[in-house]
Amino acid sequence: MTREADAAETSETPETPLIEIDRPAPGVALVRIDPGPEGLMDAAAADALAGAVTALDADPGVRAVVLTGAAPGMFVRHYSLIELGATAEKVAASGRRFNDLSRPVKPAPFNACLDRIQASPKPWIAALNGWAMGGGFELALACDLRVALDGPWKFGLPEVRAGLLPGGGGTQRLTRLLGEARALDFVLRGRIVSPAEADRLGLLSALVPEGGDVTSTALALAADLAALPRLGIAHAKRLVRTALDGTLEQGLAAERTLFVDTLTDPDTRALVDRMARDADGRIDEAALAAAQAPVKAPEAGTA
Repeated sequence: MTREADAAETSETPETPLIEIDRPAPGVALVRIDPGPEGLMDAAAADALAGAVTALDADPGVRAVVLTGAAPGMFVRHYSLIELGATAEKVAASGRRFNDLSRPVKPAPFNACLDRIQASPKPWIAALNGWAMGGGFELALACDLRVALDGPWKFGLPEVRAGLLPGGGGTQRLTRLLGEARALDFVLRGRIVSPAEADRLGLLSALVPEGGDVTSTALALAADLAALPRLGIAHAKRLVRTALDGTLEQGLAAERTLFVDTLTDPDTRALVDRMARDADGRIDEAALAAAQAPVKAPEAGTA
């Protein structure tokens, strides 16, 4: 596997002791996050990850990203309670209350990092190789797809048991994934679940049997996505991610507009023309296979 440091000619993607970036396949980046032996997210780790997100977004040689934990059995355990406690003391000293929703609190570095992942035009896949609670689970929810390794670890949002609530997007992203009823059950009870139960709830794209290689599974999925024309992937992600942000009429209008944008894209036009010639204008499995066969992910560093 090629380390990012060995591929400096193709990217200026920064690495820190908290972040390691590899290029295991054309068009695919693998980001390993290592927030320390306890697996606790904090502002420094969020800043490091945000820097990687920005750099990978700007790199035309990257079409899909896999995010996983660097330590066996640990994705990100949760957000640092020590850092949260220090923030609480500082803010409480001001005497202010924060129950006026017309004056929202500005995003913290962790919030901004997760928002960048969600807004990225490239698909992000969380390879959950171990514990992911609280902020760690919210990081996985911000990714577009999740693949998990079955094992003795847990996923969940237990914040209410400490008198808190999920503050890294958990209430919003989980509701969009599960629906209101299931999200309420999950959040209000502070539920923690096994990887197998997360899969049954529909939170995962794949569950890798215990002892398997979750990173390889996620990388194979990323390679499939990286091989597809980038504009269609970017627009499709944008539409799905914003589907509940406005009215149905607004969403349908956006879909029609971006559909035409992809239809006029040179890569799409070539694929549609090839499929039309191979299957007399019909879409079938043979036509899809013929259209996909010549499509290859670009070499790292190419457009």
